[in-house]
Amino acid sequence: MTVPTIIEPGEGRTILLVVAHADDPALFLGGTILLWADAGWQVVCVRVTDDRWDSCTQTEAETIVANRAEFRQAAAVLGIAKIIELDYATDVLGDVSEVALREHVIRQIRTHRPYALVTFDPYAMYGEDNQDHIKVAAAVDEAFWTSQFPLHHPEHLQAGLAPHGCFERWYFGRSVTQVTDVVDIAPVLDRKLEAALCHQTMLRNYVNQVRMQARTGGWAVAMLDEVAEGGDLRPFMEILIRGGARQVGKRHDLDVAEEFRVVRFGGLEGFLARHGRRL
Repeated sequence: MTVPTIIEPGEGRTILLVVAHADDPALFLGGTILLWADAGWQVVCVRVTDDRWDSCTQTEAETIVANRAEFRQAAAVLGIAKIIELDYATDVLGDVSEVALREHVIRQIRTHRPYALVTFDPYAMYGEDNQDHIKVAAAVDEAFWTSQFPLHHPEHLQAGLAPHGCFERWYFGRSVTQVTDVVDIAPVLDRKLEAALCHQTMLRNYVNQVRMQARTGGWAVAMLDEVAEGGDLRPFMEILIRGGARQVGKRHDLDVAEEFRVVRFGGLEGFLARHGRRL
């Protein structure tokens, strides 16, 4: 049986979470975010895109406004303390300079000086079909290193910031292939579901996509038709959120869980244990 990772008291320390889209926090790791917030961690979330095209019934301008508002609602449910918006256009990060995106992340690391940096796992991209996720993963992964180098972006130092090294990196994804840490989210699963349900605009667009795929394959799904006609999203999301959490939990002999690849102290934990001392 897998021994679940215990979320230690945060004591006001910061976790910096960098995601591509508004619904990423709730869907990928909402349970763990809730446990961090409940334990006294300050979770700061950077959203890279504005999700301007993620709707199926609204204009682009309306979509930006709706998704921003729903993101804030979900963040409040999750206990996220602060949101940073980078406002890149969604679904076209492939056209963006990775170095330019990395600079934004370095600036946030140096500003918030987090204990842990959290993002998509760049080395667990099997089944990942969202290029925005891939681009964010690569930029954040390198920002972890370059935020520590004083010769990278001296303009940050001139503005009063300083190099900073994060102690932990938590990586998540659609399929984490080298799982090191499993978090039991049973105590907060209901709240994770409520956070996910805040994203009505994006989720209805997702249902619309799934419905189109089903129809192409010659299938009709009454639940999807009902949602597309303005019905309640909850039954569909109950299946998605609870079912997904149970699938992960089953792999680790738990009822429900989220899983991560975590790197602590740059992978030199053994060196730290042998030669270090607690401050």
